[in-house]
Amino acid sequence: MKSILVKTTDSIYPVYVGDNAIKELSPLLLELNPSKVLIVTDNNVDERYGSDLVKIVSKQFPTCKFVVKNGESSKSFELFYELQSFALKQGLDRKSVILAFGGGVVGDLTGFVAATFMRGVPYIQIPTTLLAHDSAVGGKVAINHPEGKNMIGAFYQPKAVVYDSKFLNSLPDEELRSGFAEVIKHSLIRSEPFYHFLYNDVSDLRDLSSEKLETMILEGIKIKADVVSHDERELGLREILNFGHTLGHAIEAEAGYGRMSHGDCVAIGMLFAIWLSNKFQVNKLPYEEIKIWFEKIGFPTSIPAEQSTEELVNKMTKDKKTKSNQIKMILLQEIGVTTSDTFTKDELHSLLEEWRGLERGEKI
Repeated sequence: MKSILVKTTDSIYPVYVGDNAIKELSPLLLELNPSKVLIVTDNNVDERYGSDLVKIVSKQFPTCKFVVKNGESSKSFELFYELQSFALKQGLDRKSVILAFGGGVVGDLTGFVAATFMRGVPYIQIPTTLLAHDSAVGGKVAINHPEGKNMIGAFYQPKAVVYDSKFLNSLPDEELRSGFAEVIKHSLIRSEPFYHFLYNDVSDLRDLSSEKLETMILEGIKIKADVVSHDERELGLREILNFGHTLGHAIEAEAGYGRMSHGDCVAIGMLFAIWLSNKFQVNKLPYEEIKIWFEKIGFPTSIPAEQSTEELVNKMTKDKKTKSNQIKMILLQEIGVTTSDTFTKDELHSLLEEWRGLERGEKI
């Protein structure tokens, strides 16, 4: 097991990664000395590991548990309100601690509840998916709105992140692939050596050893932690973490939350951003190489045919980086180095249509 310290303007907290990292939870809770502990998890995680976590926590503190349905639909106003109501009925107070035990959906929902319950109570992230290596670190917590993903939320850092790799053993291939998209993103925006490690060593996610998985998680978290330490509230540098997400979020919303995985949508978004980067600079990125690699891994590499460019661009205009109807795209100057550019709605519509046509084999 290894640990990393995340430093932000307001807090410093540990991230524990590796086999048996869960043993760090008891000392963390003893230090916080909560009046009560609320475990929030989803039905899939609860079925496999819920009783184990309750046993660990309830030995020391009064414990209650709230289970949400697995999937993006749980990041809703309705579940947010229901969870707040449950916490009140269970008698949680400002000395209580909430544990987010699950993937990115559980972490985002739980973190937002923790940020707002009685104006803020401590919480600890216990991720159970590869995708959550990204969302569990950095303090961005939110729920979705029909008009866009993560539109209602806050910046609220956890007291710790406990990432026990045993929880990844039961992940289905689609979940593993979804998380791997965020790992790739971290390499493309910040570390060329990490990108070459992934490209050369990972072509089939089913063959991932625990050592490779731990390396991927640690490197991804180090990159995220470094970015967050310099820009906690996304006022500048942190925007680079949205590489691939401007289009990716639009595809995800257009499909209907939960119908396409977050990682698959981000993979398509990254390909478009790489193509766009090549269109406006002299130094060329290995677009075809990356596309073929994505196909081997199982990522979709084009926008679903039924999604209209007009609707996607409309959703992209609601992206949090958009200012005065200028859509900001995070691009690559080279692997490991980002840049950005802004586009009008009409410009982006034209460019997206051009890329889609090329992917369909049309002559432009």
